[in-house]
Amino acid sequence: MAKMVAPATATKARRELERAVVRFAGDSGDGMQLTGEQFTTESAWAGNDIATLPNFPAEIRAPAGTLFGVSSFQLQFGSQRVYTPGDRLDCLVAMNPAALKVHLADLKPGGLLIVNTAAYDKRNLDKAGYAANPLDDAALAERYRLHKVDMTGLTLEAQKDLPLNAKEKDRTKNFFALGLVSWIYTRPLEPTLDWIGKKFAKSKDVAEANTRVLKAGHAFGETAEIFSEHYTIEAAEMPPGLYRAMTGNRALAWGLLAAAERSQLPIVYGAYPITPASSILEELAMHKRFRIRTIQAEDEIAAVTAAIGASFGGAIGVTGSSGPGIALKGEGIGLAVMAELPLVIFNIQRGGPSTGLPTKTEQADLMQALYGRNSESPIVVIAPATPGDCFYIAYEAVRIAAKYMVPVMVLSDGFLANGSEPWLIPDPSTLPATNVEFRSEQEGFFPYLRDPATLARPWVRPGTPGLEHRIGGIEKQDVTGNISYDPENHDHMVRTRAEKVRRVAQEIPPTSINGAATGDLLVVGWGSTYGSITAAVERAQADGKSVASIHLRHLNPLPPDLGHILREYRKVLVPEINSGQLVRMLRAEYLVDAVGFNRVRGLPLMSDEIYEAINQLIGERQ
Repeated sequence: MAKMVAPATATKARRELERAVVRFAGDSGDGMQLTGEQFTTESAWAGNDIATLPNFPAEIRAPAGTLFGVSSFQLQFGSQRVYTPGDRLDCLVAMNPAALKVHLADLKPGGLLIVNTAAYDKRNLDKAGYAANPLDDAALAERYRLHKVDMTGLTLEAQKDLPLNAKEKDRTKNFFALGLVSWIYTRPLEPTLDWIGKKFAKSKDVAEANTRVLKAGHAFGETAEIFSEHYTIEAAEMPPGLYRAMTGNRALAWGLLAAAERSQLPIVYGAYPITPASSILEELAMHKRFRIRTIQAEDEIAAVTAAIGASFGGAIGVTGSSGPGIALKGEGIGLAVMAELPLVIFNIQRGGPSTGLPTKTEQADLMQALYGRNSESPIVVIAPATPGDCFYIAYEAVRIAAKYMVPVMVLSDGFLANGSEPWLIPDPSTLPATNVEFRSEQEGFFPYLRDPATLARPWVRPGTPGLEHRIGGIEKQDVTGNISYDPENHDHMVRTRAEKVRRVAQEIPPTSINGAATGDLLVVGWGSTYGSITAAVERAQADGKSVASIHLRHLNPLPPDLGHILREYRKVLVPEINSGQLVRMLRAEYLVDAVGFNRVRGLPLMSDEIYEAINQLIGERQ
């Protein structure tokens, strides 16, 4: 939807849009992630709601110009609520032929296509598998609004008098693209100019080069005849307060910072670097003043056992990894189950199995989280819905782990980890209290004497006089904590550990329903599918369809009211980025004929596809 407003200049009109979807794509060395991040910051400054999707190869550097070396950054920004990075593109910036070939199919007919003509030489065309230059194909210009721009040449011209070598000058061409697209969508340059000044404060020539090129791209859009109009998107109506663009991994780290501050306990984060979880360790390492201690362990087993040791010592032990690393941590997590110590585990899910697709998203570790350890090893499992929600989930994980003396796994994923959204910075005093009490009274103490409400055993700091005790991986006698091989005691302890996890359900608030409390179809989601599901359901509701949705943040235990809610709808649809894991749980637990909608492509689900699945299911009923 667009409307004409007063011209920006005497010759170029400016149209007002509600939203736009833009993707920057090029070689992995072209700086597309940086370009997208800065465009996101500019859009945040403009007050728009935002959702982003970084997408890049796993290789350290794939051969330049090849299809599998393409990197991209997509964002949707708007004056209305934005739930997803967008399904189809309004604007594609293709810095080389490979980027064009990989991403052109996602551009809407009539969409804006901007290409760097200097990169479309025979060498790059051959690498991308083009027999002829696609820019010479009349059909391309007929289907899209094609704009051929010599970004490389204009970039070099803007800094011809600077004492930089050719390679250093060429590296700045991504900022020409940024300046040009910033003009097209009326984005403010100030945040990028400020970033350049800070980033290259010690390299004045590099700072000047990037500044010139950014401004040159902006000026080219304003003066070049090939661009006859540009666009503006008004600020979104959002609650007042201080915002910042927040990624999921940074939000997880900040959630731990808040938990350390509110609980007044140190947090020890033990981790082994792994994509896409590594940035949590990197973020936490910068904030040691907030009772944070970080350990980059030599392997995943050392990482999880260091965290368990920290919990035994009276800190909050936290560890993080992705699916392959979680598999290695399995025995350690089982030790935390047996010892009944608080432990928070971040699983930033990625494509698998094995090494799989390290930089692509997936949510196929749900069964691993629930059952991926030997024997009966129940733990609490929770999942964030958006990048900003990762903050609250991390905080909640610490609170539950300490209150119930139980391991808690957080299931995030690559999309949430690297994606961003505007995040309202909360007042820490409004967060739920995290009151931790260590046992100090000697009289009546036993290591496995339980709180009647939570079934948590007492937490004792080592060295507390008279409360010396022993824990480990061998089965314990109830109450005393002595080693026990008694069959009946083992059965009792297995059931007690499971019941302790089930009692966390008393912490779960009533499930929020997006729509009517009864109807034709309920769409159930978890994790990063929230945006796509919500966009599809609200579109169906606008069409007058009897559809509602719920989104589960607690996966073990499940919400107490979930069974009742499911039975209030004629059909249940469960979209997931796996081959059908939550849908199996719902069928088994509640005996409902839930239908799965499953895609495992290493990408977020598309709201258009979910919308079509909704129509098909409702059509079947009719």
